[in-house]
Amino acid sequence: MEPEKFRKGGVAAGDCWFGAGYVGALVLWKYHQLGHELKPVDAAIGLGSHDLGVADYAAELYRGQYFPVLVFSGGNSPTTKDRFPRSEAVYYKEHAVSRGLPAGAVLIDPAAANTGQNITMSRNVLASNGLTPDLLMLIPKPYMERRAYATCRKLWPDVQVVCASEPLTFDDYLSSIGDARLVLDMLVGDLQRALEYPKQGFAVVQEMPVEVLAAFRRLIAAGCTSRLVN
Repeated sequence: MEPEKFRKGGVAAGDCWFGAGYVGALVLWKYHQLGHELKPVDAAIGLGSHDLGVADYAAELYRGQYFPVLVFSGGNSPTTKDRFPRSEAVYYKEHAVSRGLPAGAVLIDPAAANTGQNITMSRNVLASNGLTPDLLMLIPKPYMERRAYATCRKLWPDVQVVCASEPLTFDDYLSSIGDARLVLDMLVGDLQRALEYPKQGFAVVQEMPVEVLAAFRRLIAAGCTSRLVN
C-alpha cells in the first residue's frame, strides 16, 4: 500500500501503521477470521460495535434465507456512545430494516456492555421469545470472529456456532471504516483479549501461531496500544 492511502485512513507518517505495521496488521486480520462455511441456522446474533457493516451483512444474510430471526446486541462503548446514543442494538436494527430486513424478524438487546453479555443476554432474549436454537450464527465485525466464537463456546457450549462477517479484504475494510488507526489498534486489542480472556474464564483457549504472537508484539512495541485492557 502507498503512504497516501494510509493517510486517508487518518494515520500520519512515522506512526505504527507504516512499513512492518501493515504486514503485522494483515497477519492479525487473517488470524481473527475463521473462514466458516455459511449454512442455514436457527437464529443469529449481530454483535454491536462502531461498524454498521454488521447490520448491512445481517440484512443480506436474512435475504439469503440463512436465518429466520436475529438479535442485535449492544449497549454503548467509548467508541459508540456519541454515534449511537440510543444503543448500538437500536441503531443496528434501524439500519438493517432500512436495508430490507423485516422489523418483525429482529429482536434487540440494548444493554450488553461486552462480548460475554452479547452472548448471554441475546440467549435470554431468544428464550423469552420461545426460541432455543441448536445452531446459531454470530455476525460480528470481521476481526472479531475468533473472539466471539471463543466466548460463545465458553458461555453457551451446547449450541453449534457458525461465524459470519462481511466478506471484505483488509484494504476495503479500512476504506469502509475510514479510520485506519482505529482498526489497527482494535486488531491488537482483540488479539490481547483472545490471549487473556480464557485465563479469566470468559472464553475457550485457542491456538496462537508463533507468527501471530510476533506480529502482535511488534505492533504493541510500535505504539498500537489504545485498545489494550489492563
